[in-house]
This record gives sequence, C-alpha cells and structure tokens, in this order.
Amino acid sequence: MPAAASALAEPVAPAVVRVAVPRPLRRTFEYAVPASMPVPAPGARVRVPFGRSKALGVVVGSAKPGRDGLKPIDEVLDAEPLLPPDLVALAEWLAAYYHHPIGDVLATMLPTAARRGAKAQAQPQTVWRAHADGTSALARAPRQQQALAQLAQAGGIADDDLAAAGISRRILAALREKGLVAGHHTLPFGSDAEAAALAAPDFQPTTAQRAAIEHIVASLGQHRCHLLDGVTGSGKTEVYLNVIAEVLRRGRQALLLVPEIALAPQTLDRVRARFGAAAVLHSGVADAQRFDVWNKCASGQHRILIGTRSAVFTPFARLGLIVVDEEHDSAYKQQDGLPYSARDVAVKRAATLAVPVVLGSATPSLESLENAHRGRYASARLEERAGGASLPAYRVLDIRGERLDRGFALPMHAAIARHLERRGQVLVFINRRGYAPTLLCPQCGWRAQCRHCDARLTYHRVHAQLRCHHCGHAQRAPATCPSCSGEELAPIGTGTQRAEEALAERHPGVPVLRIDRDTARSASRLAADLAVVASGQPAILVGTQMLAKGHHFPNVTMVAVLNADAGFLSPDFRAPERTAQLIVQVAGRAGRAERPGEVWVQTFDPAGVHLAALIRAGYRGFADAEREQRAAAAMPPYAALAIIRAESRRSEAAQRLLGKAAAALAEAAGVEVLGPAPAPLARRADRARWQLLALASRRRNLHQALTRLEDAALKAPGVRWGIDVDPLDAY
Repeated sequence: MPAAASALAEPVAPAVVRVAVPRPLRRTFEYAVPASMPVPAPGARVRVPFGRSKALGVVVGSAKPGRDGLKPIDEVLDAEPLLPPDLVALAEWLAAYYHHPIGDVLATMLPTAARRGAKAQAQPQTVWRAHADGTSALARAPRQQQALAQLAQAGGIADDDLAAAGISRRILAALREKGLVAGHHTLPFGSDAEAAALAAPDFQPTTAQRAAIEHIVASLGQHRCHLLDGVTGSGKTEVYLNVIAEVLRRGRQALLLVPEIALAPQTLDRVRARFGAAAVLHSGVADAQRFDVWNKCASGQHRILIGTRSAVFTPFARLGLIVVDEEHDSAYKQQDGLPYSARDVAVKRAATLAVPVVLGSATPSLESLENAHRGRYASARLEERAGGASLPAYRVLDIRGERLDRGFALPMHAAIARHLERRGQVLVFINRRGYAPTLLCPQCGWRAQCRHCDARLTYHRVHAQLRCHHCGHAQRAPATCPSCSGEELAPIGTGTQRAEEALAERHPGVPVLRIDRDTARSASRLAADLAVVASGQPAILVGTQMLAKGHHFPNVTMVAVLNADAGFLSPDFRAPERTAQLIVQVAGRAGRAERPGEVWVQTFDPAGVHLAALIRAGYRGFADAEREQRAAAAMPPYAALAIIRAESRRSEAAQRLLGKAAAALAEAAGVEVLGPAPAPLARRADRARWQLLALASRRRNLHQALTRLEDAALKAPGVRWGIDVDPLDAY
C-alpha cells in the first residue's frame, strides 16, 4: 500500500478538553471528545463521568490529543458556550486570586438551574407600546387610559414588567383589541424609537451632580473606576440614572448592584419609572426565572439589570457600565464557599471589558478612599443634599452614671418626646435583635449558653425563646434557673424587642414600629409598617442596620443611636470603620426634607478618639484619622491580608493542620504569620474553629505564599479548611 494511503487510514486522535468539575479540587480534568460529538468551546457545560458518579462540569480549554486512557464526555449540553470568554477568564482569575478550586468557582458563577443542566434558552421578550392617543376613545375607561399613558410615557413596557407597572392582562387585551397598543420584539440597540423613550425627564442637577455625570459619561467606552463620594441624600441615584440613560442611547447595557434584597424593590421602582423596564436578580427570585433573566441579559433582551452580589457574574451581550451602590457594604462579601467581594469582582470585570465602573457611597471603604488618594480611582464628591436639605446635627449624650431605662437614658426619652410633639418621626437604631443578649440568674450567676457554640443565647420575649444567632439553635426559655432553681431570671442588655417595649410604655398612643430580621420575614408586616411611616404621622421606628440602608424617610427628624461603644471597642481592626459607617448611614435618614434633623448618640466614652473624630470632622475626617492608624499598624489597606480557617469536631485536628500551614507559609519571603489561634467564636455548631493570619506589605508576596500553601496539599480526616483573601472579619 502506498505511504499516502496508509497515512489516510490511520485513526484521528479524538479532541481533548479540560473540564472543571464542582468538587473541592484545585485542578481541572482532561476528557476525550467522541467523534460523534461537536467539540465544546470554553464556557460550555458538559456531563462527564467522575469516579463512580456523573458530574456537570464546564469546559475551560483544550489539551493536546494523543493521551491514552482518557474517559470520554457523556454529553455536550450547550451548542454555544453558556459562559462567554470574559467570564471564563474571570473564573480563572477568581480561582487564582482567592486560591479556590476552579470547579467551585464556576459553580458559584452559574445559576442553580444551570448547575442542574437546564436548557439555556431565553423566552421571547415582548415589549408593549402605545400606537395612538386614546384620550377620546377611553373617556369612560379611566384605568385603560392610565395604562395607555404609562405605556406612552415609558416608551414601552416589557411583558415581564407589566405586573410591576400595575397593568393587568385584561386591560392590555382591551387596549390591543382597540388597536391602541401592539407588542414588539425588543428593539435593536440604539434604535430611534428607543432613543425617543430615553428622553431626559425634568431633572435639574446640582453643579456637583452635573460634573460627576459629565466625568463618568466621558469615560464610556473605556475602563475607569469612579468613586462617587456623596453625603446621604445628595442624589447619587440621579447620577446613576443619567449615566445609564447615556449608556442605553449608545446601544449598551447597564448592571446596577445593590447590597441587599431589601433595597432591590425601591431601586427597581425608580429605574422602571425612569426607563420603563428593568430586570432584577437575587436569591429571592425563583430558580427558573433567575436563569431566564440570566439568558435574556446574555442575548441583549434585558437592557438594565439590578441585582445583589451574585448578579456580578451575569453574562451580557454588550455591557457598557457597572454601578456598585453602597460600595462599602459588607454584604458584597461572600462568607461561605468562594469568599469573593462583588465590589472587587465588578472592578476586575469592568477592566476586562474596558467599561467604566462607578462605586457609590456616603461612607466609602478605606480601601476605596486609598485607591482614590493614589489616583487609581477618579473621585467625584457630592457634598450637599439635593433640594437644599441640611445635614443633621449631632448630639453626644454622656451616659456615665446615668440610670438607664432598658437601654435609654432619660434625656434620650425627653428628646424623643420633643420631636414627637412637633409632629416629627423618630428612628431608634440598636444593632441587636431580640429582647436581650443574655438571660441571667441573679442568685447563682447562671447564663443561658448555646450547647452547640461558644456563645450566649439571645432571649426573644415574643415567643419566650432562647435563640443562637450563630447556629440557629432555638429552645424554650426556662421558667426557673436550671442551675439553682431560682425563680427570677433577669434579661440583661437591650435588643430591638426590649427597646420597642420601653418606647411603647414611654410614648403611649404613638405607633412603635420594629424593623429587624425577625419582622422583615413578613413582607405584609414590613409593607404595613412602611406605609405608616409614609403617612407622615408621628411614629417611632426601632431597628437594626436594616434601617440604615437606602430608605427615604422624609418625616424623620431625630435618629437615636443606643449602642455605638460596642463597635468602637471591638478587637476587630475593621470594627470602628463599620461602626462609623453605620452611624453616618443611619444618621442620614434624618432631616432629608425641609425639616432639620438631629442625631443623638449615647456613649459611655464621649472622649473616645473614633467617635470624637466622627462628630468633629464627619466621616471623611474619621476616615483620614483611621487610615493613619492603619498605616502605622501596617494593616489593610496598607498591607495584604489573608486568613486560613480550619474547623473540625476535634479541636486538636484543626489546630494541627493549621500548624502545618503556618510552617509552609513561614518559608515564604515577606510574609508575617500570626497563629494558629482559636477563632473568636471558638466553637460553632459543635465544630471547633481555628484560624491563622498571613500579612504581607506586598500583595505578590502574599499570593506566592498562599500558592505554596496550596501546593502543600494539606489534608486531615474530618477537617475542613479554606483561604479567605481580603477578609472583612479578621478576628
């Protein structure tokens, strides 16, 4: 046989791809692609044999063919990659930066339905638009007339958004039958009809707002990180909306991140009122709907997406802008699994796509302020409240030697009464839910402890329960002391329930509305409480940090802060920053309209450096002083920090594993190792917890050390361990 014919007869080696599977393994696996299957591109999902089971993995690249013994892929789920190239690259960066298994990274990025193998197909999107003026034809149908006016004003409302706009299917059908509306597929990017729908509303920006808008718009089409540092009520959202309008005019999409689900509805309402349509993505949305929104963003059908932390991983057809509202908020940091910061990922993704990112806050994180100081971020400041409203005045109440009524000093009650008499509303902030942090026996000193954690149980009087806010354990509160049978158990300290009780007794006839994680579980109760606040009648709101974020309470004239000392005196080096941010954010709820506001802060330490700096020079003055202290102590943002955590049912096993980790890290240059030591909460859910800190003045040195730790392949039966880069809770 001729040599040429012999060569043609030789079998062609199957293509080989690298697949990441959702397992805690810091590597990918090679699989052969059968000749009967198309070769999947990076970003496509595949079903593969893995050990004795099957796994749904994601292709991350190709490998050289020719290896024998490779298992073949069972199924290719996506003809086109589910994840575009920028997200595959982002996954590889996340795995490297956070030193986390690539398969787990990709599983974190995908919606639940995608991880289960659901077909990636967006349902057709229809936009309903007004075709004629129906004023005369609808004279006797006011609801139809109102719906038609809404459609005309918005330039069209997407099918998915009709219910949120208050337009029923019945009314829409009636308008369609009369020839006044018609459904269209999503308009192409940059169409004339869409441009008309984006006509600017009657908005008169302040000088600072106009400068910020122009500065950000000038950077569209290129990567630039903007820190929008604006006092509460200064109109940061209007800046976002005007920049988003320009992004849409240019035929691109926008992503707006908010820190918590509770803030998504009000943001969604404002965006829809401005643009007629927007999608929302957070853990409260059903799995199938989340995947549909995900796919519609990828296809370009959704132009604006509002979402919480995980929305930063959504694919877009033509993303033109990312906005991170309340960029300082700790909710952007994932605590379980992949410990990523959505803010930092947003900055990285914007850089990859060459688009601008806007970080907005009234209390920027010290990291963002330092980046602005070094010129890495462009900085725009809004120092005045929109509409001429004045900033609230601070009043520090020294409670040393004062007799407290369930956490309240008598002068605080008197100040609350004065504001209520003047028809104002009062917001009381205490960042502890429950009735009391501790239940104690005054005879023998017994305290209610969680049997699963090294933590005290919080007393919830409403259901006569003791609850652990760490592991979730709950039990009935005892009627007598379990230790000495004493008949009088005393609740010690003040939580939101106890504050609510004290306020109701002191100010009878005034609605006292408690808003915390316990009451917010009922959407109807939360809506009813907020309706009372919106009515403008005198009322008292008492709650946790849920009240500090984003809410607009125009009739609140006084804010009372009960327990500021706990945060300022915490051993965690980040605690003073978080406490100052909370105080400023909750203070920002006061005096947002024509009526001036006051902020009263109770403290046992009125001369404390943190509180004094905050009162004297505002948040910016506090931040400057805090940055000096961090620099002197060589702590973030002036050093790179990682925590290695380990937990096990056997304390010595976790300690021993971290001892090996410390030895591996100590061999790296330029890294300081602290520990191992028990975690502040040394036992949670019956597992012992230990931790190890690694600090480096150069980030490169820290990552080299952590890579060395990965290579050490630490293992111990029954021990779970992980690396947290840039942790928010360091102690």
